[in-house]
Amino acid sequence: MKEDYYEILDVSKSASAAEIKKAYRKKALKYHPDKNPGDTKAEDMFKKSAEAYEVLGNQDKRAKYDRFGHQAFEGGGFGGGGMNMDDIFSQFGDIFGGGFSGGGFSGFGGFGGGQRRMKGSNLRIRVSLNLEEIANGCEKKIKVKRKVQAPGTSYKTCSTCNGSGQVTRITNTILGRMQTASPCTTCGGSGQIIDKKSEDADVNGMITREETVSIKIPAGVEDGMQLKVTGKGNDAPGSGIPGDLLVAIEEKAHESLQREGDNLHYDLYISYSEAALGTSKEIDTVTGKVRIKIEEGVQSGKILRLRGKGISSINGYGKGDLLVHVNVWTPKTLSREQKEFFEKMAEDDNFRPNPEKSDKSFFEKVKDMFS
Repeated sequence: MKEDYYEILDVSKSASAAEIKKAYRKKALKYHPDKNPGDTKAEDMFKKSAEAYEVLGNQDKRAKYDRFGHQAFEGGGFGGGGMNMDDIFSQFGDIFGGGFSGGGFSGFGGFGGGQRRMKGSNLRIRVSLNLEEIANGCEKKIKVKRKVQAPGTSYKTCSTCNGSGQVTRITNTILGRMQTASPCTTCGGSGQIIDKKSEDADVNGMITREETVSIKIPAGVEDGMQLKVTGKGNDAPGSGIPGDLLVAIEEKAHESLQREGDNLHYDLYISYSEAALGTSKEIDTVTGKVRIKIEEGVQSGKILRLRGKGISSINGYGKGDLLVHVNVWTPKTLSREQKEFFEKMAEDDNFRPNPEKSDKSFFEKVKDMFS
């Protein structure tokens, strides 16, 4: 018995479309194959979540599912049971942050009448970016090995489906007699079969060729996001359309900056003398080094906010901030003279902790960071 789609996504039956999409994105990122390499259970959950979202994310399909359950989709027609990884990444690319080009199934173009154009398989690559590239956006040129039609290859109309690329059948369901279409097994749904091919071509008339692909990376991407370069996957036989190149983003760790969404954090360590007397310090940012002023009497734990020095929002809503965390460094060993100095100052009123009301607590500082 198939699992309930609402239970798979952990949402109630009254959940809104936005809640369903959010729940699916959470599941998809949790069970993403890049985060669970070789884990068949995670892959199975990844596919189940996509199947559930394909139905619940569509108003008409959801209404039929609410009324008839899984029986509404028996006999083909729609439903996600036959989806493979390429289908999921191509159809729901925007879920992973890759909504920069058109979607659609990776199997066949369109569900209307007439000949269906086969789509080539997608290719997947991983691109590593440093924080500066992520903050400012960049263009990467990547060498990709993709299948293309071999010169001298020709095709003819498939005699099984007469070039339509599909065969039809009649199925009896609780909704009545339904006519459904499925890809022709002779031609694989392309409507064409090979007539002639060169010696170096494979059984589908294809050869592998290395090609340099230019990929424009928008500012603000995050680790695990996926971009799509339309038409740079494998070619399809005959008059089909090429698949897509799916680009998984990998974020390299920065030596001194920590990312949190669109904000950046920097730990700045200063000495007792610098804290008491004030100083200026040069710190790293994603656009180069900048010098900041530290006021005299600064307290350890003080957070300085440099507005607009963070990461550009992927949605175009401005930039995050750079939060500089001031840490007063306590020396671990002291000379005899230094110890005598601090022993003398221990009884000095000016060296005794005396926080003012304006000095915020640790929890207030954390709250300000997220406000």
